[in-house]
Amino acid sequence: MKRPLIRRHRSSRREDGMTMVLVAVAMVAIVAMAALSIDVVTLYLARMEAQRAADAGALAAARVISVSGMTGDPTNTSGSWGSICGGSTSVATQAALAAATQGTIDGVSPTSPAPTVKYSAGGAAANTTCVGLPAAFAVNPMVTVQVTRNNLPTFFSRLWGNTGNTVNATAVAEAFDSSNSGNESNGGSTGTITPVQPRCVKPWLVPNQDPLYFQPTHGNYCNQGGGPGACRSLVSISDGALTHPGISPSSGANGVSGVIGETFWISPVCTHTGSGCTFRAGANPPTANYTGNAYVPAPPNLLYLPGQAPTTTPVAVPSCSAGQSLYQEAVAGCDQSTVYQCGVQTQNTVQLSENPDIDTSDGVQCLIHEAGPSQLSDGQDSINNSAYPFQFLAGSANPLVGAALSGNQITASNSIVSLPIYDSANDTINGSGTTQVTIVGFLQVFINQVDQYGSVSVTVLSVTGCGNGNGQPVGTAVTGSSPVPIRLITAP
Repeated sequence: MKRPLIRRHRSSRREDGMTMVLVAVAMVAIVAMAALSIDVVTLYLARMEAQRAADAGALAAARVISVSGMTGDPTNTSGSWGSICGGSTSVATQAALAAATQGTIDGVSPTSPAPTVKYSAGGAAANTTCVGLPAAFAVNPMVTVQVTRNNLPTFFSRLWGNTGNTVNATAVAEAFDSSNSGNESNGGSTGTITPVQPRCVKPWLVPNQDPLYFQPTHGNYCNQGGGPGACRSLVSISDGALTHPGISPSSGANGVSGVIGETFWISPVCTHTGSGCTFRAGANPPTANYTGNAYVPAPPNLLYLPGQAPTTTPVAVPSCSAGQSLYQEAVAGCDQSTVYQCGVQTQNTVQLSENPDIDTSDGVQCLIHEAGPSQLSDGQDSINNSAYPFQFLAGSANPLVGAALSGNQITASNSIVSLPIYDSANDTINGSGTTQVTIVGFLQVFINQVDQYGSVSVTVLSVTGCGNGNGQPVGTAVTGSSPVPIRLITAP
């Protein structure tokens, strides 16, 4: 029996054709969506890489400003600003460019066009040089870095004949010095003091005295109650302003031009007894340029008080100090549990049950990789402060550099530390046990060497004051790793 012939209706054939067209259109749409997604991801990742590059550049420049001591010369009387942020050849700009171009954006270094680096303060317009900016720049210097990546290849740009897309990112970082911050922001009128709160502060509380600056005239050094004149303070306790701003390279008269660059010794106020801290004769209150004991290096010097040891083991304690006293571990490592309050009446504690001579000596040797006490060029990093800007040079025992690169310039060092300044004019120190003192500022110093009695030779890198809050409202502290902390302030 013959099967009947089944004929397809003509409309069915037309439907098959439409289906194929729809599938083809859908495939094109799906491919386009996939390509668009790839393009969006490419642009998003490139934008993130550009932002990271800009952030790194801005922070690098701000850090150079922070450790340079430039904020200690707020009116640029030394004419030193230009070497730090005076244009394309200055060290801050060079640091920003190096950091911003270290990585890549979609596999290409953002060097063409080169990132732009500009400086500003308050409401002033940004400029490629900080020279000529108002004094407010030294209180709150801001760095703006913009990174651009041209000709970023994407699918659709090639499809329409374009050479590529452009992505750019901008970052703003600041280095904040709280000195005189109550007067800086509003044209000299009294305002809110913004204190700082550095981390990993070493437990050596130094008096508010500049051992190289006496009144009424300059000289080699000052003595309390005699000699060429009484020591002036490091910072004003009313508003935190620096008493002796300026920069003094060692090639000139140390201390004459300003506090930044001064080199002196800080020594324990304690007699060399080995247990507990007993004041040296005539050293209560602790003074500058003490000359009453052979264990104290010759002036200029400051006698420091041992701070209360942390309540918990400090972090990042090197093996050479692990298991020692908490005080020694705080010297060699990072004490983050002891918060040194600045700019408020909340007080910190002096602990005279600690005799800091041996513990300080051993802790500093461990911290800076010095092979033995009282030796320069004994493995530790060094500073060249004969001219400004100062240079940090790697020592042969620097674990991150190694002996082969000893003497090379570096940008970070364990020898850079922060110390609290207490109100020595108004705080009465008990002869034993504990005493509450008021922190009125911080020193950032470079440790040159330590002797076997806990005396430390330091060079001043920066000074910041915060006042004690008398008569002025106190704002929220700016935290960071140094007395002139840096932070990104780019708007999201």
